Amino acid sequence: MAGSSSDAPSDDRGSHAAARLPGLSIDSYNLELCDGDAFVGDRASQSAFRELLEERRRHQRTGDADPFGDTPSAKLSKKTIDEVLRSSDEHAAHLVHGAVEDYARRLVGVVRQFLDSAPWRGVQHIVFGGGMQEGAAGRLAIARAQRLSREAGIDIDYSTLRHDPDDGGLLGWAQLAPEATLRAGEAFLAVDIGGTNIRCGIVAHRRDATPDRRHAEVMWRNGWRHAEDRPVRDEAVMELAGMLNGLVAQARTTGIRLAPFVGIACPGAIRADGGIARGGQNLPGDWEADGFNLPRALRERLDRIDGSDVQVVMHNDAVVQGLSERARMRRLRRWGVLTIGTGLGNASYTNLRPADDGNAADGA
Repeated sequence: MAGSSSDAPSDDRGSHAAARLPGLSIDSYNLELCDGDAFVGDRASQSAFRELLEERRRHQRTGDADPFGDTPSAKLSKKTIDEVLRSSDEHAAHLVHGAVEDYARRLVGVVRQFLDSAPWRGVQHIVFGGGMQEGAAGRLAIARAQRLSREAGIDIDYSTLRHDPDDGGLLGWAQLAPEATLRAGEAFLAVDIGGTNIRCGIVAHRRDATPDRRHAEVMWRNGWRHAEDRPVRDEAVMELAGMLNGLVAQARTTGIRLAPFVGIACPGAIRADGGIARGGQNLPGDWEADGFNLPRALRERLDRIDGSDVQVVMHNDAVVQGLSERARMRRLRRWGVLTIGTGLGNASYTNLRPADDGNAADGA
């Protein structure tokens, strides 16, 4: 868990696992809440939803043909699930609706446990990120969980990322990149590493438009579904370096002036030196091994930008996704993020100077 302290600097942007930004405290992330021998978050991951769907398929059919055929639920695409959800076959649609209801109730229970934990007490709003919201079934489950929370007397508001979920782990770096570094260019490089995909992008920070960088935009993005290739760790690092160097060349060709900065969002607890202390079990290879440091390994393989060595900074992926929504949360005192993907990422924040005395997020 990362957290703030009374002697923490007011601005440690540019540091690995930063805990303080101007006007904001990152209070916690990667909380490993347990329920017995299991992690609470595992009950609300995308895998958990597919397990519930599989359970419905096994036990809730009434003799009708399975709309998904013989394909296991773990292998179904979001598009396929959504097509059945919207199907004119009411029995098939009901099957998915039942799994959505089961998952929504699970999610409310998980939310309740987070809100009961010390780092999350007082959180007024939860932003949901991750791949779950990319499909209609996922968005419906989150909306249903919001209703169930209110019926249970849980005073909390929900929203999903306003931008493409694939951009969240890139855009949040506009908040974490140091001011002095960004002055060197109009854009920078960002990476979002997950248990299934690695995404890299060129992010225009737009710091000249608004000081809070709320208008940051992903200009270019490429990705690699590493889970299909099953690379060893060194192969993954080499591929990532190649993707980033390709974006440096793309920026040079198109006249984009890059700042010498790369922000990497990654699952797990990030150490002050940029290493991963724990939580990297879904990444390709042992990324928690003694002596392995991803920022250092990348720096050795990255092309210089405009003659300068590149600064590479690491933070937790849920923290970064949540920060992509910081502008919308500016009127709140406390807010959090849950990212529903291969696992369930989490982070909580305190606005040290809320924009006004309102108690609702903009447009939520």
